[in-house]
Amino acid sequence: MAKQYGVLLIGCGHIGQQHIEDIYYRDNIRIAGVVDQDPARAAEFARRYGAARFGTDYREFLDDPAVDIVIVASYVDSHLPITRDCLAHGKHVLCEKPIAGSVEDGVEFFDLVRRSSCKVLIAHILRHNRAYNKIAELIAGGAIGQLKTIRMVQNHHAMNWPRYKRLMEDCSPIVDCGVHYLDVMQWFSGSSIVSVGGFSARIDADAPRDNYGVINVRLANGCMGYYEAGWSPNMASQNLKEFVGDKGRISLTLQSARQENQEEGDLISLYSSETGQYTSINLPSKYKDMYAQLSALIRMIEEDASPLPALEDAFSAFYAAMYAEKAIRMHTSLRCPSLDEVLQGCRPQNDLRCG
Repeated sequence: MAKQYGVLLIGCGHIGQQHIEDIYYRDNIRIAGVVDQDPARAAEFARRYGAARFGTDYREFLDDPAVDIVIVASYVDSHLPITRDCLAHGKHVLCEKPIAGSVEDGVEFFDLVRRSSCKVLIAHILRHNRAYNKIAELIAGGAIGQLKTIRMVQNHHAMNWPRYKRLMEDCSPIVDCGVHYLDVMQWFSGSSIVSVGGFSARIDADAPRDNYGVINVRLANGCMGYYEAGWSPNMASQNLKEFVGDKGRISLTLQSARQENQEEGDLISLYSSETGQYTSINLPSKYKDMYAQLSALIRMIEEDASPLPALEDAFSAFYAAMYAEKAIRMHTSLRCPSLDEVLQGCRPQNDLRCG
């Protein structure tokens, strides 16, 4: 029999629900507890997903030996302190992105995780998506030659405006979702981001900050990319993912956005300029495969497998997004520093041992 892991979910909001809906019925998972600042919401999750306990203070659960893994699905400003407490109590962690609301807190998060013997996975869900992995394989195999340009758009028609406004109290759309897509750019290109720039606008007067923006990046190997993100009740939802090489291009259409043949899954369209041929690849792929992501953490625990993404990759995508936002505020382009440069302020402390 496979080991059954007790999971504590912290944060019973939108992303927390996506996590728990995909894991609560798995044979190797037991929902040991759910926590939310809203007691009624925590009670509802406990009833719906069969949690052994529920409450409003996560610290009351960290001494419970029934808890093996903590899923941190709370607001960004709480990720660092919650993860620190979890590791201090010997719990493995799956933490939602972004890891922090500032570069300084991000450095502390990075240092905390690399010193701990507990396993920590940053929730870059696209690393566990079958369609994205297939595109990475095609690019690495030379299907479109050398990758030259990456075009990414992820705009949200923010129907639940209060939810989006609360998210923006911690970070902007270009940081919150941008960490995903800057990671994809570095992953697919096999190169690091060396400069960032962009622009932003506040579409809605009651938005806590600019709620639309574009990041443009240059990678060390010469590849260029941009990422557009907007959260507004006045914007249409848009999803564009295109990867252009010197011998063709690849585009991704998610299953939910297909005009026909949705039952075939995601659509990967490959064009070869050498042959003039188009190839369609239909691939069943769950957009947010939360159980696949959690299973990756379990492999880290059981087999000492490497995290996907590596801590360094997740952190570099985070600080590239933060530097891009800084460049936008300064109305200029900035050199994106190396990992070592960003970590210069990191001060080692006592190791945290997983008990």
